[in-house]
Amino acid sequence: METKQIIQNIKQGKIFIYPTDTIYGIGCEATNIKSTNKIKQIKKRDKDKPLSIIVPSITWIKQNCIIPKELTISKYLPGPYTLILKKKNPNYLNHISSTDSLGIRIPKNPFTKIIQKSKLPFITTSVNISTQPPLTNPKNLNLQIKNKVDIIIDKGTLSGKPSTLIINGKEIKR
Repeated sequence: METKQIIQNIKQGKIFIYPTDTIYGIGCEATNIKSTNKIKQIKKRDKDKPLSIIVPSITWIKQNCIIPKELTISKYLPGPYTLILKKKNPNYLNHISSTDSLGIRIPKNPFTKIIQKSKLPFITTSVNISTQPPLTNPKNLNLQIKNKVDIIIDKGTLSGKPSTLIINGKEIKR
């Protein structure tokens, strides 16, 4: 699928399964409440449990999040990390995180660069039913999930290690 077509599908609210630098993610354009809620239903995830997003740029992070002085974003992003940052506007993306924080990612992966060209935040969460192991190869995709998504970007087997959380400047392995 061409970059232009992928970006068009992102803007239309399509739900993707896609590679990151760790595991496969399931996601959609993050301001699309209907598609975001569908992802929560697909995963059988508690509707109040926050989701993370892939952001379009470091500039986007600076515009929408409070960055602690001691945090050097470039140390972690792009890479296999999720930064938990306070929102400048606590109500922004409340359907993703009803807390005052957001999980921020920029995976080091070619597909992320395509997502970023849309200039929109994009949901990123593991492809699995909640409590089950994350997906490392689309060939093992649960049919309950496969039948409910629009697009699958298959790049073979991935490492399988979830991203490391960075909370208040401290690394927390999952």
